[in-house]
Amino acid sequence: MFEKELEFFVTNQEALVAKHLGKYLVIRGEEVVDVHDTALDAFLAAQKKFEPGTYMIQLCEAGPEAYTVTIG
Repeated sequence: MFEKELEFFVTNQEALVAKHLGKYLVIRGEEVVDVHDTALDAFLAAQKKFEPGTYMIQLCEAGPEAYTVTIG
C-alpha cells in the first residue's frame, strides 16, 4: 500500500522540499494533490475529497529520516 506514492516522494524529495519544506503533502499516485500546514488539516481535507486508503500524507522534510522509521 502506498508504494507508488512513497516512490514518488523519494524520487522528487529534493524538489518537493525546496517548494514545501515543513508542510504536509497529500499524495495520490504520482501527484501532490494538496499541501497543508498541519497533519490534521491535511487529513481532514483529504478525507473530504478521497476514499480512505487512496492517498498518503507525508511531512515534507529532507533526508531519509523523512520516510524511514527505526524501531529498536
